Amino acid sequence: MVESAQRIAVWPEFLELWERLLRASAEPGTVILVEGDRDRRSLRRLRVPGPIRLIHRGQSLAAVAEGLTQGVQRVIVLTDWDTEGGHFARRLRDFLGPSSIDLDLDFRRELARVLRGEVSHVEGLAGWARRTADRAGAPLEHFLGEIERG
Repeated sequence: MVESAQRIAVWPEFLELWERLLRASAEPGTVILVEGDRDRRSLRRLRVPGPIRLIHRGQSLAAVAEGLTQGVQRVIVLTDWDTEGGHFARRLRDFLGPSSIDLDLDFRRELARVLRGEVSHVEGLAGWARRTADRAGAPLEHFLGEIERG
């Protein structure tokens, strides 16, 4: 019961943060970077409109970073909130540090704070949001629609 109440308490804060992320991801020249295809599908279920690129396991992180330097102005890093995700985020910062790309780690950090350890992988974000919306009294689509309507 306490867990459910805590989850509902953070819901407005999550929605406010999510609205900012949706606006940011729709800006021209902005790309969201995630670890895998399940992460991308989770973000799409949460209506992220902009391009989402993957850290391909068969490609070096240096090659991924190099590919981001072409036509991209801002990279929003949404790697998992585990050791490996943190490692990817730090290494990307190192690779992209000398470039003119705005590397945005703030959304990753703020989501970790809001989620309070309830979600450790981006792929679980849509499920968490769906369950929390239901506990808050309406389907997730209702809340996402409110965000889209402004």
